[in-house]
Amino acid sequence: MLKIINFNKLHSTKKLETILSSRKTRQKTESKQVKKILLNVKKHGDKAVINYEKKFSNFNIRSKIIKFSNVEINKISNGINKKLKKSIDLAYRRIKQFHSKQKFFSFKFKDRYKNELAYKYTPIEKVGVYVPGGTASYPSTVLMNCIPAIVAGVKNIYLTTPVLCNPINPGVIYAAKKCGVKEIYKTGGAHSIAALTYGTKTFKKVDKIVGPGNAFVAAAKKEVFGDVGIDMVAGPSEVSIVADKYSNPDWIASDLIAQAEHDIFAQSILITNDKVLIKMVNLRLKSRLKNLPKKDIATKSIKNYGLAIYAKNNSKILKAINTIAPEHLEIHLKNYKKILQNIKNAGSIFIGKFSPEAMGDYIAGPNHVLPTSGSAKFSSGLSVNDFLKRHSLIKITKSGIERLGPSVIKLAQHENLDGHAESIKIRLKKGY
Repeated sequence: MLKIINFNKLHSTKKLETILSSRKTRQKTESKQVKKILLNVKKHGDKAVINYEKKFSNFNIRSKIIKFSNVEINKISNGINKKLKKSIDLAYRRIKQFHSKQKFFSFKFKDRYKNELAYKYTPIEKVGVYVPGGTASYPSTVLMNCIPAIVAGVKNIYLTTPVLCNPINPGVIYAAKKCGVKEIYKTGGAHSIAALTYGTKTFKKVDKIVGPGNAFVAAAKKEVFGDVGIDMVAGPSEVSIVADKYSNPDWIASDLIAQAEHDIFAQSILITNDKVLIKMVNLRLKSRLKNLPKKDIATKSIKNYGLAIYAKNNSKILKAINTIAPEHLEIHLKNYKKILQNIKNAGSIFIGKFSPEAMGDYIAGPNHVLPTSGSAKFSSGLSVNDFLKRHSLIKITKSGIERLGPSVIKLAQHENLDGHAESIKIRLKKGY
């Protein structure tokens, strides 16, 4: 099942990088079609949104109403399963509690020349949240994308999820209502990203778009960046699990499958110093996949992208982890502290055998919107900070410009920016 890489051989890092890179290449989508969609929606608004929804869903959509009414939202929310409601409520409390600890505070100070220097935070005004629909409709996506915005102080959150041709997920609607979402739209795809970016008769124009989606949604977000802000260009989900001879192979196999069932492009990787464990996990994968509802998706994912990396010592294990820069990293080692303190690249780290990645997906508290495809080398998961704008405030005194201005003049002249230098000179004492 899992392809085995001996990470102790010469050039093994390069081999691993090549394998990881090939997965990224397959994820890329031609942007030509996406650009056409964006331009069409920008020009024709709701009409284009509805036409694309018909085209991509292969469904004869008669209704032109692409926004939930308050009556619909209340009716759907009131009809939610009580146990599911209770679970969403618990997740909401835990996620909000964790994100409330992240709040940033403005500060101000004066330097020796009485210049006032400050940093001020203000929330983004309007945020759009994309929630996938159909076979992948997640209340957890609503919570993880809306709650940090709420904590940041965003007052206007708008959400879109494709339901015109799919069953409505009451969990998504209830979670959106609980998060105080202003409006919920009924469409998906790149055309909905365009609608949130440029605004239509129905869709509100937003300042930033967050939330996962398929390759076309990701490509659309990448294209509209600059017109709006985006959280990240995320690829399919992934997990790397570090384990040793003390690890339970059934549990390891189960966690690998949990990630693989997301998408045929998802990647599940085992990193271990024990060859026997690799054999045992591969056997467990076969048996556990048999009765999985999403067997076909998980099997293709593991067959095409699943890896077992044999690394004989901590140094090699760390090299593998930091090369992969996994979205999710589980550590099932008996002695994990030395490994943990030297991990540089990972989205979310799950420590110990009772910390499966699924806990982080739903209810632990930290955000599950994380960097994928190696982008954990330079970025982090979604946080309150992603919904805040930072402004620097500068107030220079007469004494301040007199003391600091000459250095500014010198630097400006060095860079051949005489206009900059002159704007300082004109304020200084006559005869400078």
